[in-house]
Amino acid sequence: MSLDTEVIETPIEVDKPAWGAVFAMAFGVFGLITAEFLPVSLLTPIADTLHISEGQAGQTVTVTALVALLTSLVIGNVTRQLDRRVVMLAFTLLLIASALLVAFAENLPMILLARVLLGVAIGGFWTLSTAITMRLVPSDQVPRALSIVFSGISLATIIAAPLGSYLGGIIGWRNIFMLTAALGVLALLWQFFTLPAMPPVNKARSGGVLDLLRKSVMRWGMLAVIMMFTGHFAFFTYLRPFLEGSAQLNVNQLSLVLLAFGVANFFGTSLAGYLVTRSVSLTLTAMALVMSVTALLLVSFGEVSWLVAAGVALWGLAFGSMPTGWSTWISRAVPDDAESGGGLLVATIQLAITAGAAAGGWMFDLQGAGGVFLASGVLMLLAAITIFTRVRHHG
Repeated sequence: MSLDTEVIETPIEVDKPAWGAVFAMAFGVFGLITAEFLPVSLLTPIADTLHISEGQAGQTVTVTALVALLTSLVIGNVTRQLDRRVVMLAFTLLLIASALLVAFAENLPMILLARVLLGVAIGGFWTLSTAITMRLVPSDQVPRALSIVFSGISLATIIAAPLGSYLGGIIGWRNIFMLTAALGVLALLWQFFTLPAMPPVNKARSGGVLDLLRKSVMRWGMLAVIMMFTGHFAFFTYLRPFLEGSAQLNVNQLSLVLLAFGVANFFGTSLAGYLVTRSVSLTLTAMALVMSVTALLLVSFGEVSWLVAAGVALWGLAFGSMPTGWSTWISRAVPDDAESGGGLLVATIQLAITAGAAAGGWMFDLQGAGGVFLASGVLMLLAAITIFTRVRHHG
């Protein structure tokens, strides 16, 4: 039976949407993603201040992703008996503590400890976000609510890195993390006053995250997720070398293209809230095909700067639908165990991020950025075929 036509109700049916809580969740996402990727734009000053190499400073991002992956696999079971409102507030407190620890850090181990706390917050927040959103709005409004929550990712992509880099040169990197802590305080207050009590109602019939892989549709779904996110992060990691090398863009043009990517990504997230209510599987299939064709066009016409700019923006638009699309799919595939489903999705995405960066680097050394883009295009095509033929059928 198609997931798009099957009507599956959530374990608790919500009569009145709590949109204030949904937007508070989105602001929390904005704070988390801002904190996660700030070291990327502040790598050099952090390394200089602490007298470490930029490679060592870069491990602050790696440790966060690794801890987020591990957390996503266990957080649902560990917190199963706790009110979800309390759990989400605790994650936001971890964000604040992490940012303050980084701001006052005197050495690398202290920063790494802070980033471990952030990894727990990110892994936990992502894992539970779909299940909690399902408890904030009626079932027919879940896709729209998820698109709002995940718009926090796009806003952070647009604002955090360029603004962090710019302000870091003016007020210093430590003060940037103090501002991030202030963002966390605002998110905490907003969530405190808007999130309703959500006592645990788990009737999970599964043995946890990995137990879900016994379902055929989940195995195919996670395979498609790995292909899509591996393809995207290989593409995105080596986008700058391609724009500077093949497209011959200068620094100002490069900044504009990356800004266009971020803005298009935001609109893609908003668009997904509309499209997935029509058809989750067709939305994911179409976006994967768009990304596949875009990658092949960039490889073929990489020297045409306007076409490259349009292609990068189109990729951003299509990728913007992925978090909302896959989270909506999880909410329909396992509505009675969405927390475990969310954990499996987060762990799979984190694995794909690692694989995308690693495989992309290997391909880049062999064939350059064009080879990376070609491989990404092929992965997206395979993902589209997998979704259309296997994932859209439940069971």
